[in-house]
Amino acid sequence: MRDHDFAVSLEWTGNSGSGTSGYKDYSRDTRVTAEHKEAILGSADKAFHGDKSRWNPEELLIAALSQCHLLSFLHVAASAGVIVESYRDDATGSLALTAEGGGSMVEVVLRPHITISSGDEEAVPGLHRRARELCFIANSVNFPVLHEPVTVKVSQ
Repeated sequence: MRDHDFAVSLEWTGNSGSGTSGYKDYSRDTRVTAEHKEAILGSADKAFHGDKSRWNPEELLIAALSQCHLLSFLHVAASAGVIVESYRDDATGSLALTAEGGGSMVEVVLRPHITISSGDEEAVPGLHRRARELCFIANSVNFPVLHEPVTVKVSQ
């Protein structure tokens, strides 16, 4: 059963005039759009002849995991009476290449830095575990999504 559907459009904008006549003869530039949203300008990573100033698919996957965890964490924190004042994540991911030229993400590490002003600071690690269980994106990938959270409690 499907409960929600999502739609995006992807347009390759990298034809330099000769299409894909050679591996280095075209740009990897793309434009991702969805209704009522600003476009995301994408490309491949620089290592794969892309534009390093644009988002690449690996970064977008890491960002999706980070944002999903954030949203799930805020939900469980609010439900547990933990008041989150700020949340920043410095996430990383690792890609392993195969000899055949393919590859896959093998690990993402989320490093949320959270400031809370109220609630049980000791409960926060369990809230991260629960957020991981609820995160739609983390539940959809076949590689480990690790967490290295740091929590600071400040008084108001």
